[in-house]
Amino acid sequence: MKIDLADVTFMIPVRVDSLVRLENLILTTRFLSEHFNCHIIVLEADTCNNGIIRKMLGKRVEYYFVEDDDSVFYRTRYINRMTEKVKTPFLCIWDADVVVPVSQIAEAVGKMRTEGFEVALPYDGRALDTSAPIRELFMQSRRMSVLQRQQKKMNPLHRNLTLRGGAVFVNTEAYKKAGMENLSFYGWGSEDFDRYERWTILGYKIYITKGVLYHLTHPRGENSTFSRKSQVIGSETALFKTRVSSRQELLKETR
Repeated sequence: MKIDLADVTFMIPVRVDSLVRLENLILTTRFLSEHFNCHIIVLEADTCNNGIIRKMLGKRVEYYFVEDDDSVFYRTRYINRMTEKVKTPFLCIWDADVVVPVSQIAEAVGKMRTEGFEVALPYDGRALDTSAPIRELFMQSRRMSVLQRQQKKMNPLHRNLTLRGGAVFVNTEAYKKAGMENLSFYGWGSEDFDRYERWTILGYKIYITKGVLYHLTHPRGENSTFSRKSQVIGSETALFKTRVSSRQELLKETR
């Protein structure tokens, strides 16, 4: 039986730069739709629409395409666009390449519903990279138990770093009041940390669920790492600005 998350919209922005990324997107959306009664929005931004993703996602997913000739995927801008389409009281910013145990997701949403948390992470900051062979096993079985049994064979996605993105639930109204995504982050960068710092400074109640997030391995192209020195500088400058801002200054920015 599916768990009722009818009050949640999962938002997945994507640029499909490899066959593996496409497979991961299909895996992720199927995982969510098989286990939850929920809304899922996928926004693809690329140079042309070949119709493949729309066809493979099927009717269970609300799909949008944006024509974009920029080689850099402006993820924060597209997340804000998707937010405008959300009609549920809660939303979730979800990466195309991650899965999280069902019980952790249910716990995170439950805390928001019953205890007034504005934000809930369905994992505790530990993200494990599946590796290609384990990803193949999961693709064949689509069972979370496969990943859990192989967990000791996985490496951290980022060593010595507690992650705050990949999968994060937030009260839709509170998210909008906080200014949504910081558009100073152009391309791959530290926007996940910026978002978390912003919410902390604003005094939002944040719940962190015990457990890990699984990252489905994929080739790391231009939009999965810093591709330009200017991106590094811009990302870290924007994050620093948020960290040194007061609550009043952040609220003023969102007006």
